[in-house]
Amino acid sequence: MTKLTAATVRKLRPGMHCDGNGLWLQVSGPERRSWVFRFKLRGKQRMMGLGSVKDVSLAEAREKVADARKLLREGIDPIEQRRAEEKAAAVAEERATSFGSAAEAYLSVHASGWGKNGEHLRHWRSSLKTYAYPVIGALPVSEVTTQHVLEVLQPIWSKLPVTASRLRGRIEMVLNYANTRGWRDGNVMNPALWRGHLQNALPPTRKVAPVAHHPALDLRDAPAFMATLREQDGFGARALEFDILTAARPGEVRYARWEEIDLDNSVWTIPASRMKSRRAHRVPLSKVALAILRDMAKVKDGSGLIFLGQKFGVALSHATMLAVLQRMDHSNLTAHGFRSTFRDWAAESTPHPNHVVEQALAHTIGDKVEAAYRRGDLFEKRKRLINDWAAYLAKPPAQVVRPTFSDRVEAA
Repeated sequence: MTKLTAATVRKLRPGMHCDGNGLWLQVSGPERRSWVFRFKLRGKQRMMGLGSVKDVSLAEAREKVADARKLLREGIDPIEQRRAEEKAAAVAEERATSFGSAAEAYLSVHASGWGKNGEHLRHWRSSLKTYAYPVIGALPVSEVTTQHVLEVLQPIWSKLPVTASRLRGRIEMVLNYANTRGWRDGNVMNPALWRGHLQNALPPTRKVAPVAHHPALDLRDAPAFMATLREQDGFGARALEFDILTAARPGEVRYARWEEIDLDNSVWTIPASRMKSRRAHRVPLSKVALAILRDMAKVKDGSGLIFLGQKFGVALSHATMLAVLQRMDHSNLTAHGFRSTFRDWAAESTPHPNHVVEQALAHTIGDKVEAAYRRGDLFEKRKRLINDWAAYLAKPPAQVVRPTFSDRVEAA
């Protein structure tokens, strides 16, 4: 027989009050009343909370006890059973995380390592929002299949091969992140994997559209080009000139900051966060490059940026540098292409060793063995290289003279 009623439940004083069949009302205060199921399993007394009186009625508490006693008759611990059910529910809830939510979580984790300017993050988010989210954004990340990934990629694989290839890699990384978080079954193959998987369903992007290199100025025309560039006004012209003289990437120049410059030692140290290789890079500065910096120092605005954009604290835009080329009737060229001009000049007109030139361009060493042994940055040799480059750009166009073998050996 049961002892409690709905009325007595509200009136009983602090203590433990039995209803029968192991159901107890625990009263700790006027507003603290909860249900407890007491039972014995394998010779041990156990207590199982069933919830507050505010949330669970007397009738519901009795039903919970009946269910628990049924489990006990089958030799199942009701407490452990409840824990297992709660864990399964939590896993199911996590598995319901959408691809869009998983992607945004991935971005929030990794964005801090992608540089302060946020350009890499914007590219990631833009490609995902434009192409992936409309198809799989609301889909639970645990349910994304190969067919879904193909549905995202196929419409742009031939039209925009570079974008499509990068997007595939980004989807793969988001799904790997979801595996790590337990939102996907880690034993199931990543549906965005290329090698041995999507390569069977899609042609290589290099065959769909061969890699188009940045248009580059003929090295014999570089001195004349620089003479004309020096006559141009504006931050864009100075940034482009500095970019060419240092053989740096345009983005590295546009976001260059004064704290990175050591004028006394003629060094520009680009932090790892802004380098493609994710390693800090020292750039030797020629006298001409230093002169540009001294001119820029006259118009400092307190933002820390060297080449100022149209708004305070906003870096010079890439379009501004391209506009300079358009004004000079060189709209076919890109700022990045001058790195190729520098590379051609060094290879065809100087005895400077290839590995010094590659270091000046901050290229990653593909050979792991060579990379392990090359620990220095060849700064002194690169200083001679960059000064020779500045001297070449200051001269009228001249006939290219290939260095002799003995010249190369001596320079090495």
